[in-house]
Amino acid sequence: MATRREPRFKLCRHLGVNVCGHPKALKRTDNKKNAAAAAARTGQKVSQYGLQLMEKQKIKAYYGILERQFARYFDLAKKSNEMTGVALLKALECRLDNLVYRTGFARSIRQARQLVSHGHILVNGNKVDIPSYGVKVDDVISLKEKTRTNPLVENNFNGFVSFNVPYLEKDKAQFSAKLIREPMREELPIEVNEILAVELYSK
Repeated sequence: MATRREPRFKLCRHLGVNVCGHPKALKRTDNKKNAAAAAARTGQKVSQYGLQLMEKQKIKAYYGILERQFARYFDLAKKSNEMTGVALLKALECRLDNLVYRTGFARSIRQARQLVSHGHILVNGNKVDIPSYGVKVDDVISLKEKTRTNPLVENNFNGFVSFNVPYLEKDKAQFSAKLIREPMREELPIEVNEILAVELYSK
């Protein structure tokens, strides 16, 4: 399975947003060299193409996907009745690995993908080991019984409070979460201008 393997903090600093969710991701400009580089980047004039490309890169980084996967989701979004950008983000948001991350079973999208691919995640009581699996409304995501005693996963679920999205209903007693409705664009915990990304891909 192809995965993104570039340094996470470096990617966050390049994009200017915390795409990996780590509290220290954007705080590594404490030396003169990094500070000077950051100042130089902010002073640069960026073309329209550059802005569009940056927004596409943000989307790919937030959801941990590669170019071919992005293209596939974009093609599906174009066939939707919604605005292409909104449909794209909603489809990516409802990926199983992303919702495992949003639920708090994992501290990063990479860790969430590993949990899924190793067979630790159930959807409606059935094992699903495909990270890109599209979760539907009323689907219940839960941990396998044996995985619930894993200290790392247990601490993540009980202590990770970065995401409290209204379209997921958590049940801590059952180590589960239910997608109660489709997410709305303004509820997505990401900083991106999807319109620019669509403009780039529509050329």
